[in-house]
Amino acid sequence: MPADLFFCGECGYESHKWLGRCPGCEAWNSFVAQPAPRRKGPVVVPRGAAPVPITDAAAALEERVLTGIEGVDRVLGGGLVRGSLILLAGEPGVGKSTLLLQVAAALAGSQAPAVYVSGEESAQQVALRARRLGVAAPHLLLLPETSTEAVLGHLEGTAPSVVVVDSVQTMVAEGVEAVAGSPTQVRQVAARFQQLAKTRGVPVVLVGHVTKDGMIAGPKLLEHLVDVVLSFEGEPGHDVRLLRAGKNRFGTVAELALFAMTDDGLEQVRNPSAWLLEDRQVGAPGSVVAVAIEGTAPLLVEVQALVSPSPLGTPRRVADGFDNARLALLLAVLERRAGVRFGDRDVFVNIVGGLTLREPALDLAVAAALLSSATDRPLAGDLVVFGEIGLLGEVRAVSRTAERAREAAALGFSRVATAARDGGAALALPALPLARVDDVLSLLEPEGGDPTA
Repeated sequence: MPADLFFCGECGYESHKWLGRCPGCEAWNSFVAQPAPRRKGPVVVPRGAAPVPITDAAAALEERVLTGIEGVDRVLGGGLVRGSLILLAGEPGVGKSTLLLQVAAALAGSQAPAVYVSGEESAQQVALRARRLGVAAPHLLLLPETSTEAVLGHLEGTAPSVVVVDSVQTMVAEGVEAVAGSPTQVRQVAARFQQLAKTRGVPVVLVGHVTKDGMIAGPKLLEHLVDVVLSFEGEPGHDVRLLRAGKNRFGTVAELALFAMTDDGLEQVRNPSAWLLEDRQVGAPGSVVAVAIEGTAPLLVEVQALVSPSPLGTPRRVADGFDNARLALLLAVLERRAGVRFGDRDVFVNIVGGLTLREPALDLAVAAALLSSATDRPLAGDLVVFGEIGLLGEVRAVSRTAERAREAAALGFSRVATAARDGGAALALPALPLARVDDVLSLLEPEGGDPTA
């Protein structure tokens, strides 16, 4: 007889025995049992389509449904695919419900109404939010329900344009002996909505919660079950929101959409680079403009650094929007290859706007911001910086240099500092080629303190 399985309610870690502490997320007493399926009777092999050569199989056409929000359509790969199952995850209060309410209202039509299933709020609460957002769509149907079977029963005989389930952790499937939100329930609920999507050709969007570590709550199987995994991100205190795809069976995962949270709902930022640099202080020490590639388009961001004497025995290294391990590596390279001491100083690095970027092309901008703050010498206001830094202190070339330079020129910058190999390419801006990290010191204005102090 097959043994029961146990799943962590926080991260979905799977084990064949109960564990007091989860090895995946280190949560205590989070394991719940999942009874193993018992086979009843002999296995019946259904008669269906026989295997065919891949060369003879006709590719199914991806019929896209435009949501009316250009950024959402771009991240999805061109719009919603009929019959697709989509998971949208994000922190509480980041705006997942607001975004999906606007999407559902845009897709609601007289021939194909949109259905918004709310397991967390009543219809009146959702309607109040819709009124605040200015959403007036008579064909947007609200269904406050937590029973999966009841929802499927209401949808019987209808052909909605989209079904939004907010959220999958609040739904329960009948016949499953587990509480709502447990890995067992989440798996079963997602599987039944997947069947709805595939058999009826209806796009279904599931809203998912995230754990305290930023991971999607529920079993990892949930991410494998769906066709698309979208993450909606935003920092507390910032109006900027980022929508990106972590998995997409129908398109690329490289796209990014930027939104601003306003009193009237989410508004797409049409020119993210100009929006992110709107409050930049030109000529301030520790401020550098970098060009990153997010999705298919270059993005100009401001990198800020603050280096100050530390009163602590162990100086602090804090990075917001930038990898802490990468920051430690760059500090070691700057001390060894550029001769600038950071061992007795606190170091803070921030990517302005609440963005989190991990592209290696930011190395050179972070290094320039650190040197600028440490020496109290600003960089020229018309200069953008991008490039990767190696452990030997060399400045290495990055991809799509010409596109980065064109974006910088479009926003009024007149010079670019990058790797020496990229500096010889045909760029839209005059290039200041840098071979080693200590060459960054030549970019600083000739006023201020001693860089080797």
